[in-house]
Amino acid sequence: MLSDAQWGELEPLIEACRSRAKTPPKELRRTISAILWRHQNGAKWRAIPEKLGPWWQVAQIFIRWARAGVWERLLERVQERGVALGMAFLDGSNVRAHQKAAGAAKKGGSAAERDDREALGRSRGGYGTKACVIADGRGRAIGFRIAPGQAHELPHAIPLLDRLPGVTKWVVDDRGYSSHGFRDYSSADDRNLRWNDPAIGIDWPVSEADAILSGKDRAAPLLADLGRVF
Repeated sequence: MLSDAQWGELEPLIEACRSRAKTPPKELRRTISAILWRHQNGAKWRAIPEKLGPWWQVAQIFIRWARAGVWERLLERVQERGVALGMAFLDGSNVRAHQKAAGAAKKGGSAAERDDREALGRSRGGYGTKACVIADGRGRAIGFRIAPGQAHELPHAIPLLDRLPGVTKWVVDDRGYSSHGFRDYSSADDRNLRWNDPAIGIDWPVSEADAILSGKDRAAPLLADLGRVF
């Protein structure tokens, strides 16, 4: 359950973002706690502890708010309080789909339209989704993009970089983002970013190495949680 201090910070933001129904949701604090518990543990909705309320009610509110864009608005509200732009982290992860996700009828648009809608595809890691994220220097999410499992991370790098509310000094990535075009884009005069890119070597002064590495350690938990979040 969310503590009094946590709920005191979160409640005004949720009230400003949530949909207005004829009947306000009851036990909203308990419901939000249940949603957080489910995503932190990567569990099924039915596995939510009884003390956190009926699982179906929690799932219903989460899905309804997702369709209404409440979670996106909440993320934007939180980011208005400040984003640490000294450095940004780009990374992606393959998330395995449930075994029942495969085998559905291929209908409802072209293959490209289904990829955009469902974000499911087969890669060497199996059938699933490619989840990409950009995080700030404190390891807090700024934006996400999802694509079919076979998709490469690189095409999502520029849209994620454009989600930054300002100009960052460093972009820390891995070999999957190695591209002259991407480096040229992000090193333009109005961005002038510096890179930690294994394909071209590490490009930072010794005095800044500790700061870069410690920042990467702070971002690691967010990147490790991608599989559970999605």
